[in-house]
Amino acid sequence: MINGVTSRINIDDYLMSALKEDITSEDVTTNAVMHEFCLGRADLICKQDGIICGLDIFERVFHLLDPNTVFETSLKDGDQVKSGQLMGIVRGDIRVLLSGERTALNYMQRMSGIATYTAEYVAELKNYKTRLLDTRKTTPNMRAFEKYAVQIGGGCNHRYNLSDGVLLKDNHIGAAGSITAAIASAKAYAPFVRKIEVEVETLDGVREALEAGADIIMLDNMSNDMMKEAITMINGKAITECSGNVTKERLREIGEIGVDFVSSGALTYSASIMDISLKNLRPE
Repeated sequence: MINGVTSRINIDDYLMSALKEDITSEDVTTNAVMHEFCLGRADLICKQDGIICGLDIFERVFHLLDPNTVFETSLKDGDQVKSGQLMGIVRGDIRVLLSGERTALNYMQRMSGIATYTAEYVAELKNYKTRLLDTRKTTPNMRAFEKYAVQIGGGCNHRYNLSDGVLLKDNHIGAAGSITAAIASAKAYAPFVRKIEVEVETLDGVREALEAGADIIMLDNMSNDMMKEAITMINGKAITECSGNVTKERLREIGEIGVDFVSSGALTYSASIMDISLKNLRPE
């Protein structure tokens, strides 16, 4: 996701937009105290336990300001880190370090927080076949970073965007007139390689989705008892996904029921940032 040509196509525009948001004309504070080039270094320090994520993004922000900036670390995304740990050293023009600091940290803190939070959810499902999915409930212009962080935390990605796959939700079904009509229209329109997923809230909806040939059936906001009945009805004839009212405390119950996937928007909208600082800036 975050390397080579792919990075320049999909990532750099977002990073530049964030830098432009923070520097509309100049970094007046840095320019006031640093009038010319001076080589310096700063320490990247973790201030709470968790899973680090976004190391390449952190480095890329500084490279966009000055490709000669050097970020030294022995860590990789997904590593466990501890409060007080020195995670790396950034070397370069002090003006670049000061101007890029907040933007670089914002990405790393957000991504590390999501990875850490996701790992806590994944741990609840470790003894079950059920796999954890994210959703499209992401921060605008942060989806690439947040969904990557979910992967680093051990979760899986659902659709990246509306072009990825067919997911017939209640309003699509309402527009089409019925589950059967919606699935028939989707099969007629979408490329044959695309699976058709349909959201249902009742056992009658499950039955209709099965008869219409849905590939994936999303059991939305169902009680545990209703979900058990639905799984029995489906009996392997479609992939199953549970969504709605998914909390960490409920994950083991969902795993016991035996759905194939469980999706949770909370992975990206409820995760707190990880506390990380760039400290001890000094000339070299």
